[in-house]
Amino acid sequence: MKAVEVPVQNHDFVSGLLDFITRSPTPFHAVAVMVERLLQAGFTRLQESDAWMLEQGGLCGRFFITRNDSSIIAFRLTGPLTEHGIHMVGAHTDSPCLRVKPNPVLAAGKYLQLGVEVYGGALLNPWFDRDLSLAGRVSFIDADNHIAHRLIDWHKAIAVIPSLAIHLDREVNDKRSINRQTDLPPVLMRQDGGMAEDGTAFHALLLARVNEEMPDDLPAAARILDYELSFYDMQAPAVVGLQDDFIAAARLDNLLSCYTGLMALIADEHGHNALLVCNDHEEVGSMSAAGAQGNFLKSVLSRLCGSDEAMARMMATSMMMSVDNAHAVHPNFADRHDQNHGPVINEGPVIKVNANQRYATNSETGAMFRQWCAAAGVPVQSFVVRSDMACGSTIGPITASELGVRTVDVGVPTWAMHSIRELAGCQDAYNLYRVLLHYFAN
Repeated sequence: MKAVEVPVQNHDFVSGLLDFITRSPTPFHAVAVMVERLLQAGFTRLQESDAWMLEQGGLCGRFFITRNDSSIIAFRLTGPLTEHGIHMVGAHTDSPCLRVKPNPVLAAGKYLQLGVEVYGGALLNPWFDRDLSLAGRVSFIDADNHIAHRLIDWHKAIAVIPSLAIHLDREVNDKRSINRQTDLPPVLMRQDGGMAEDGTAFHALLLARVNEEMPDDLPAAARILDYELSFYDMQAPAVVGLQDDFIAAARLDNLLSCYTGLMALIADEHGHNALLVCNDHEEVGSMSAAGAQGNFLKSVLSRLCGSDEAMARMMATSMMMSVDNAHAVHPNFADRHDQNHGPVINEGPVIKVNANQRYATNSETGAMFRQWCAAAGVPVQSFVVRSDMACGSTIGPITASELGVRTVDVGVPTWAMHSIRELAGCQDAYNLYRVLLHYFAN
């Protein structure tokens, strides 16, 4: 197994991760940042609509492709795919959040509020009393009468969901429940004159923001057509703990895996054939053109192989590592874990196992991951959900069944998963990066 040089200190890696999360409030922004890093590293952008002039059999090079601006595949080819296969890493760009509705304006009373949908399995209590901003993709007609799209981000706290005072709800600490329709609309501002509930005034706010962020060399936006906007917490990611043990941030699930996979792919130019896929919509079931149940990855691999025969031969020698955060044992709720399978933060990445195939790991792929961890000098842990509790899932089983590829489900131990602010270990993030370097290289 080829040795791989890695940085001695994880400080720079963790700092880069925090910056990536800060710049990625939505899946669209995360993909945009990844595209920027790939271009800087010398990767070539491909378009799905173009003919790919890639020579089959002796293909070499570094490329990437996006779909819906929210999913991305990047790959490095160093030798024949049918002979050597390809080592793949899968992650997802989306996280639970509050999405703005198409006709969102709630103009009752003296305040402007926006109606929201809960995206994914969000932990809702932590969304109250936070400084919220708004970001996403806006589609519009420009001054040349063309449909165009733009990413926007207010970059400041523009909204809040205030809690009801305990004096008006004396049982809140014992019996609190949240009505998603009536309790969650954020407050944006006081208004005296009122705002039309048909959304025209909100579109005017969006139009102004789009044009503020529009480069001078592009036509101005003239009329808003549609949008996908999400509220997010303005509190910056941070390293916390008395000994700087932890990373506290929004969207660690699963931007931590996206960043780790990206940096490992970029770091080594001459290892094994390697691919990173980061899909959108994992948190809502992956059933979309940009999700893992769509044909994005299969389509790209089929085009690289050139025939069904070549595709089948490549899959037989390939591997998929589904990288998604795992549940660390919570010191206040240790009884929620199987007593023999309670991952501890900063004691290594976790192999996730489920007999009912909610995770795709089997004994063969688990053994291979343990071998890569040993080669990287990284400890490894196991997670199995309690037998009397339901188990979550990942893109691992979806990809394994769609492609017929050997798959292992792994991730770093995390607290407060799906909260507005999650917690993971600094050393775990760095150790996962070290393992992925070995995986991509061999």
